Amino acid sequence: MEGKNTVKELAETYRQLYIAPKSSKAALEYKAVVLNGEEPESKSLSHFITSDKDNCVLTDTPAGKVQVITLAKRADFETFLQIMAFRCTPQEIPKTQGASILDGVINWRRIEAHKEEFLKEELKKGNVDPDWDQEFQRFTSDKKNYTDAIIILSVGPYSNIGSSDAGFSKEEWIRYSDTIRRYHECTHFICRRLYPEMIDAIWDELVADAVGLYAAFNRYDLKLAQTFLGIRDGRYVGGRLENYLEESGEKDIDELSSKVYGVLTEFDGMINSGTYDKAEDVLFMLEEKQSELW
Repeated sequence: MEGKNTVKELAETYRQLYIAPKSSKAALEYKAVVLNGEEPESKSLSHFITSDKDNCVLTDTPAGKVQVITLAKRADFETFLQIMAFRCTPQEIPKTQGASILDGVINWRRIEAHKEEFLKEELKKGNVDPDWDQEFQRFTSDKKNYTDAIIILSVGPYSNIGSSDAGFSKEEWIRYSDTIRRYHECTHFICRRLYPEMIDAIWDELVADAVGLYAAFNRYDLKLAQTFLGIRDGRYVGGRLENYLEESGEKDIDELSSKVYGVLTEFDGMINSGTYDKAEDVLFMLEEKQSELW
């Protein structure tokens, strides 16, 4: 789906999108719609601006299907997150955040479709009073039956890096940024599902950036990889890396920068000396090297 009707079509599946997060009863209505499958009080989407550039693509990954949604207006991206991630509470979304993964989103349309099929099949068997409550408990005992994975993306320069710093025109950099951001988030999705025991905040960011860069340029760009994190020639000059300092267990940002630079340099040699059928192959190659490099 694409264009101005993207949010409208999504709202027919995830009806909590009809709830304006700033309304006085938003949190209560959210619970009724999401937890109980009730209909929203109204079906207005006036709290979204929408754009012709909005789109939603169901994407196959090695870890399963995920809906990748792009909302061109920053305000729509923030509203979507407030509703879907923060349960209709008006949380402030950091300007540095351009994407989010929502795994385990309840899809009542899948439950309703199963109920319809279940009742139809029971009727064929001559059962005029089927026990839907029991079947509901059985069906929902496995979250895979009724939950979806969503990646929500905004539009803008990746990692808040200006086009001139990236070395491209504004139009080129926005286009490349979309590819990098899309593959970066898909990499996180794959790693969380396939390598849950290996999750490390900084390593995951380095790998996700690497896959995004390869998807955009068919090669690894060491200079851009450093720029994304705020590193220049192995020294920290201010940027995204400090966001992960506490999670890393490191005390000194300069020591962390030096360590990260060493890993990025290894990535440069490893990735650019190989050939890959698709960007995800870079992910699997790097994950096999995690214990050696990190």
